Amino acid sequence: MIKGIIIVNNSGKPRLVKLYQNVFGEQRQQSVIRRVYQQVSTRPDSFCNYLEGSVPEWGENIKLIYRHYATLYFVFAVDAQESDLGILDLIQVFVEALDKRFSNVCELDLIFHSDKVHYILDEIVMGGMVLETNINSILQAINDQERMHNDSMRKAGPSDSVDTISTKLGAGRNW
Repeated sequence: MIKGIIIVNNSGKPRLVKLYQNVFGEQRQQSVIRRVYQQVSTRPDSFCNYLEGSVPEWGENIKLIYRHYATLYFVFAVDAQESDLGILDLIQVFVEALDKRFSNVCELDLIFHSDKVHYILDEIVMGGMVLETNINSILQAINDQERMHNDSMRKAGPSDSVDTISTKLGAGRNW
């Protein structure tokens, strides 16, 4: 099972954090991010992309599987049963989906379009379980969601009230 997905830049600033096993409290979450970053950032690029990590909040037998692309570390924290190569392939699928959605994805895309990045990730992983690895299916779902969003925005005018918008979208007052 995937315990968490963390994307941090070379300076250690988190750009995306999705924790599937609860880590209660902001201080403990920051501690997890810091610990993960320290473990992967100190390794030379010539080393393999997975290591047995020490993250007490997630217990024993945690593996950190990561890829370093330009200025970003994509880190997946998983339990011992997960396949190292399978997770590396999953990271590649995630990065390819981001790249196709944003045309040469960069750190700023993750910052300014975090809602879309989370949607892409949710198409691939939900609740710590892998849902989809087929890049075409992922991109189709993303395009469908974008089309539905654009359709709903066309139905709602810029000066419409919340009640008017909900009526136009068929929700009435009961949503």
